Amino acid sequence: MRTSIATVSLSGSLTEKLTAASRAGFDGVEIFENDLLASPLSPREIGTRCADLGLTVDLYQPMRDIEAVPDDEFARNLRRARHKFELMRELGADTVLVCSSVSPVAIDDDGLATSQLARLADLAQDFGIRVAYEALAWGRHVSTYDRAWRIVEAAGHPALGTCLDSFHILSRRSDPKGIEDIPGEKIFFLQLADAPLLAMDVLQWSRHYRCFPGQGGFDVAGLVRHVLRTGYDGPLSLEVFNDVFRQAEAGPTAVDAHRSLLVLQEAVGVGELPPPVVPTGIEFAELVTPDAEPVSALLGALGFARTARHRSKPVDLWEQGEARILVNTGPAARREGTGLAAVGLGSPDPRAAARRAEALLAPVLPRRRAPGDAPLDAVAAPDGTELFFCATDHGPRLADWRADFAEVPHDPAPGPAHIDHLALTQPWHQYDEATLFHRSVLGLHAQESVEVADPYGLLRSRAVTNADGSVRIALGVGAAPADDTLHAQHIALAVADVAAAARAFRAAGGGLLPIPANYHDDLAARYEFADGELETYRDLGILYDRDAGGVFRHCYTRTVGRVFFELVEREPGYRGYGAQNAPVRLAAQHAGR
Repeated sequence: MRTSIATVSLSGSLTEKLTAASRAGFDGVEIFENDLLASPLSPREIGTRCADLGLTVDLYQPMRDIEAVPDDEFARNLRRARHKFELMRELGADTVLVCSSVSPVAIDDDGLATSQLARLADLAQDFGIRVAYEALAWGRHVSTYDRAWRIVEAAGHPALGTCLDSFHILSRRSDPKGIEDIPGEKIFFLQLADAPLLAMDVLQWSRHYRCFPGQGGFDVAGLVRHVLRTGYDGPLSLEVFNDVFRQAEAGPTAVDAHRSLLVLQEAVGVGELPPPVVPTGIEFAELVTPDAEPVSALLGALGFARTARHRSKPVDLWEQGEARILVNTGPAARREGTGLAAVGLGSPDPRAAARRAEALLAPVLPRRRAPGDAPLDAVAAPDGTELFFCATDHGPRLADWRADFAEVPHDPAPGPAHIDHLALTQPWHQYDEATLFHRSVLGLHAQESVEVADPYGLLRSRAVTNADGSVRIALGVGAAPADDTLHAQHIALAVADVAAAARAFRAAGGGLLPIPANYHDDLAARYEFADGELETYRDLGILYDRDAGGVFRHCYTRTVGRVFFELVEREPGYRGYGAQNAPVRLAAQHAGR
């Protein structure tokens, strides 16, 4: 199906918005009136710019407070409409959005609304324009799609149809099944937006918290299925009001937007994508650093051994059990210090995984390979983290990435360990995008978002996992664009006995994050422990959580650059990440800076 986006969904000037929409792959745009009014280009020049970019102007919007008003007010409305229709002819737009009235002078009279909209449609028809009447969820009298349709149906005018908007329908909890009673040719336009499920005024909810399909809590796909059963053949168009998107760069936002429509079309059966290839494990985490010494000391204290060196690059492989960390000191090392730059994901079919990622607009990363290097497919996540698809079945066509490394003399690493989860702090404006990316591109399941109190704001976090928990990635976001928690990422290592692992780490010279005594005093009030157990937790800075599935014990190292490690003892039934302990950890990290 054709795809479109309202210019209000993107930041910047109108020219910047149009360019971003075109580059992201959209077929058309809705021109929002405020964007046109603020543009130095004439309507004709805007239309020409759209055509040059391969975009159609699918809708001009909005016309407000038109119908069910006193005669003198309606006469002024028709005069205003004539001006807009002349403008639209210059613009090259043939459909105008008319929102249900919120005017205090509007009259609760469907008959009057019908007759006035029919007269508006008469005028529009003279200009070759169609009128799409939409029920605003906060309309003064018309606030549901079925009432708006009854008015359109009663008018019986060929130039008058309805516009359906998923936010206005689903925010009011209207039953979208009734959409199937509307003839498809009378649905002139379909606008789509998702939103988190919030208990607040619907106008504020709409104006600030909409998001792209798949990023919120609405069943947008279900609504679209009802619309398609009517025979609707117009575009799928996004109209998203979001404070974060208004501050983010237009280009990445437009890509995120188009990705959401590709996934939506796949979900409703009108678009085909390469099927998802769900990763089966975390093969490695790669740290880049300008100085390997602090990282090496930290890994050594954690019980890792340096086992191999890349044959052609300044990259070392450190291993403990099934946990593998790459330390890269090459030119790509970031100036701001040690950071988590890449993740290797085990995949039964790396090439198929890469094909899906590319089809969903993930940037495919070019790689400089020496002769004989494993041909690894890699893409960039929204935050810039490189994701490598590593073959789990090393057949004749699937290379083992470890073959790129030459073993170095080393002592066996003590103790079993594997990577329990990774925590990646996202740029402030890409939290929702990251969730959709990991869910759609990688086929991971997104858990509920949680909020965590930080001494300097409120953090949000959402975990994405595969079915058996062998891949767990916690996506977090700070409280504001300049929040310095953006610098924190961590690798959680699963160990059999967290107290023993913490003692060994400390004995090897490692620095554990100190936890305030007040925290452990509170634990004593909430739980019963075996003799000496709580004293061990106090001594080692171990935090404790419990749910219906089991117990979670964990502690943290001090931070090196922008990375720290977490030691985790997880009972099999426990599914969380110790979120209730995060405020204590964050406060301790702030205090230690």
